[in-house]
Amino acid sequence: MRTATATAAAVTTTLLGAGAAAVTAVTAAALAGRYAADAALRTEPGRPLPGSPRLTVHSTAAGRVELTRSLASLRPGTYGLTAPGVHAVVGSVLPDAPHGPDTVVRRLVAVTHGSLDPGTRVTLTPQVHLGNPGTALGLDHADVDVPGELGALPAWFVPGARDTWVITVHGLGATREHPMVVMPFLHRNKLPVLDLGYRGDLGAPESPDGLGHLGESEWRDLDAAIRYALRYGARRVVLHGWSTGATMALHAVERSALADRISGLVLDSPVLDWHATLRALAAARRTPAPLLPFAVKAAEGRAGLRADRRAPGSDPAALKVPVLIFHGPDDALAPWEPSRRLAAARPDLVTLHSVSDAAHGAMWNADPAPYEEALRRFLTPLM
Repeated sequence: MRTATATAAAVTTTLLGAGAAAVTAVTAAALAGRYAADAALRTEPGRPLPGSPRLTVHSTAAGRVELTRSLASLRPGTYGLTAPGVHAVVGSVLPDAPHGPDTVVRRLVAVTHGSLDPGTRVTLTPQVHLGNPGTALGLDHADVDVPGELGALPAWFVPGARDTWVITVHGLGATREHPMVVMPFLHRNKLPVLDLGYRGDLGAPESPDGLGHLGESEWRDLDAAIRYALRYGARRVVLHGWSTGATMALHAVERSALADRISGLVLDSPVLDWHATLRALAAARRTPAPLLPFAVKAAEGRAGLRADRRAPGSDPAALKVPVLIFHGPDDALAPWEPSRRLAAARPDLVTLHSVSDAAHGAMWNADPAPYEEALRRFLTPLM
């Protein structure tokens, strides 16, 4: 995809070449900003988010992989390693393993697809599992279609004995494979899980304009999933969302006609400040700094995030159900300050579990055991 710099030059050149010399620099910048906005809003599911660092595989050995040393490759926890045709799972850093001054050695848990050959360029991702709940986790599941306003939405249903269902919904740059990180925990606690694919996902209808809306329109697909769950046996639902999936969950509890059947929210890396997230996405697409205000303004308009729209969670008094937030100060895409403010404003309902050294959407990855313990404590009274 062309950068906004190239786009700005192309737009300006084309306009001038056509004799539109009267077009001002501001107009040209606004047009370039619109191109940059569209790039920011086209986050293809399954592709790493823009700005995700690329690492080089230097060597592999039994249970070990040597990677380029960076802040990303030094993060604690469990992650996926992805490249075209390649997927692997890595665990914690092995500080005592021999390595070069510019490399780091991590535990190699598994190579699930392709091979990690020296020289392969990979991305560290929170998506640990590949496939479906059966092939990846050995869990019985059904492929189901959830009727949505744009058409059938693909979902995985993992049965459980309880009548409270957990509806999981992924976020930016991820697929419904991402929520599989918590499926074993939820299955052990006998909670049925409906893992939703929504508009723009593989096998789901496209958004009419082909763009993501940071949850502003996508939440209606989550609303359809709530209806589906209640139709097929759920008495209550807990919504567990990551990134913009968390934003969708907040929209659902604020706007859905079925909000009274939602018993709790789990929000992982929630996008609560869309202006900051759009700016980060546009900057990661290499939008020049002078064009960022135009790109953000254009993206807000394209995504339907008008000034008269309240940001999700901006009215703490509107919350009526318990909320567990997983977030941390190292999230470069969705600032955690709004999460802190929300927790401080509603200590009666909102619990903030802060996670350090965790990238966006990777709160479980950074430290799975405390994450699952916090989740257990939160969900126990809601089961």
